[in-house]
Amino acid sequence: MIALCAEVGRVAMFLRDGLSQGLAPKFYPRQIGEQMLKIGYFSLPVVGLTAFFTGGALALQIYLGSSRFNAESLVASIVALGITRELGPVLAGLMVAGRVGASIAAELGTMRVTEQIDALVTLATNPFKYLVGPRIIAAVVTLPILVGIADVIGIMGGYIVGTRSLGFNGAAYIRNTADFLVMTDITSGLIKSAVFGFIIAVMGCYHGFNSKGGAQGVGRATTNAVVSSAILILAANFALTSLLFKN
Repeated sequence: MIALCAEVGRVAMFLRDGLSQGLAPKFYPRQIGEQMLKIGYFSLPVVGLTAFFTGGALALQIYLGSSRFNAESLVASIVALGITRELGPVLAGLMVAGRVGASIAAELGTMRVTEQIDALVTLATNPFKYLVGPRIIAAVVTLPILVGIADVIGIMGGYIVGTRSLGFNGAAYIRNTADFLVMTDITSGLIKSAVFGFIIAVMGCYHGFNSKGGAQGVGRATTNAVVSSAILILAANFALTSLLFKN
């Protein structure tokens, strides 16, 4: 318990420094742009494929359950709701955590053990401003964009399965999807994704910054970044769902 409290305190102090120093002027636009490419553009294939197959599998499972109650017409509506509110942001967050969170932790961990971060301090460059801030900004900005694209691809996956395998009329499927979705369904998922992006960037930077012990330490930092990001994403998803449900 004492070790857990100490770790929470270290994360809180790192978060304080990251927000107060990393997000304060001046900014590094080139670093932010590079991180947006790494986090957003290069993560699009894995996020898109995950969303497509999840939407298709979700349509099949919902059809299997709803057919027992003669409610097959609800497939399109429930697929759209499940993708936009839950599966889109959560799965995209987990995929990005596995790909980007590990990359951030490995990159910063290598810089720490090779004393490159200490060299930045020697050159009068704030490492929080140069390394942490751009990654947090890029993750918070790009995750909602990724999730918006994943929502479209996931619904398309459900549409293809519904019309090709389950015999739904294409126009009716699209109409049921459009009539059922409301703006709050979409915005709630985008809000979640911004929070998930913040978690991924902070956990990756924290474990990378505090890695030690050479190559083994970098490996531990990478593993810890992915595991902690995944757990916090699931916990934050439950908290945000409960909060948005009450509203």
